[in-house]
Amino acid sequence: MSVSVEQTGPRKVTRSVEVDRPASELFALVADPHRHHELDGSGTVRAAVKGPHELKQGDTFSVKMKMFGLPYRITSKVTELVPDRVVEWRHPLGHRWRWEFEPVTDGRTKVTETFDYSTVNGVQATMLERTGMARQNASGIEKTLAKLAG
Repeated sequence: MSVSVEQTGPRKVTRSVEVDRPASELFALVADPHRHHELDGSGTVRAAVKGPHELKQGDTFSVKMKMFGLPYRITSKVTELVPDRVVEWRHPLGHRWRWEFEPVTDGRTKVTETFDYSTVNGVQATMLERTGMARQNASGIEKTLAKLAG
């Protein structure tokens, strides 16, 4: 198992991995925000979630988080959803988290996760870069995908 760096454009942090599980199963896991803590490689996502167990286009969900020792809650909105293929949600500051599932062979799926901050204004994007959040999110994505593949 090897996590790959994908080039998807400026201000996008994208990684992918092939997983020995079908796309439908992986999609169901990611499209249930109540299970995000099981996937999280960043150590920030907690199990306390408000919202549906099966996300649909336009849904919102709220997740308890903890970063730098400080607890907080984030409410995100689903901005794109294609069953068994794509799920994406927007953070309140405007950046997006996107998951794509591409069947490769029977029972094997290429999973791609993207932290897309190209959708935020220049000041916020610069802040994300200067504070190291883009690099930190790259590391978290890599750990998440390694966990998913393991």
